[in-house]
Amino acid sequence: MSLESDLNKRSDSKCELCTSDNGIMPFGVSPKEGSLDGSISACETCNEQLNDDSKIEANHWRCLNDSMWSTVPAVQVVAFRMLNKIKAEGWPQDLLDMMYMEEDTAAWAKAGMAVENDEAIIHKDSNGVVLNQGDSVVVIKDLNVKGSSIVAKRGEAVRNISLVWDNAEQIEGRVGGQQIVILTQYVKKTS
Repeated sequence: MSLESDLNKRSDSKCELCTSDNGIMPFGVSPKEGSLDGSISACETCNEQLNDDSKIEANHWRCLNDSMWSTVPAVQVVAFRMLNKIKAEGWPQDLLDMMYMEEDTAAWAKAGMAVENDEAIIHKDSNGVVLNQGDSVVVIKDLNVKGSSIVAKRGEAVRNISLVWDNAEQIEGRVGGQQIVILTQYVKKTS
């Protein structure tokens, strides 16, 4: 079977974003395009707006209120990216606040946004060493966690960090069993 026929079978020959059946074609979701898991079925209107930011009509994307709950990760990724593109409209921010994605899907969505925008946000530790997704770091100063009684003690290891995709000065990691945001100036990468 071809990619297009597999997508049509999964989507019932409808757009996975707006449910239109007009001019359905595959849309590759970077950086995983080319596979069934990295593609969605999109109508002519959605495809045009996804490929050309100058043609985006924000009201068309109100359909994401439903499609953002899709069980298909690629649909969630496209919904997240489009909502971020048009969040200045106001209502998309409300949807983003409600949206839930698994950690790996969220990382895919955010990584692709940086690639799309050519924004190379570089996260560096207190010594200027580049941090990558999944690295381990050590806290270099006792840090009180806002809104909690937890204290991230100096010397505490934080494993498998996540990079905050839109802020080079923040990472996320587990301390005391809780996921927190940590400023990169207070961590040192371990080898």
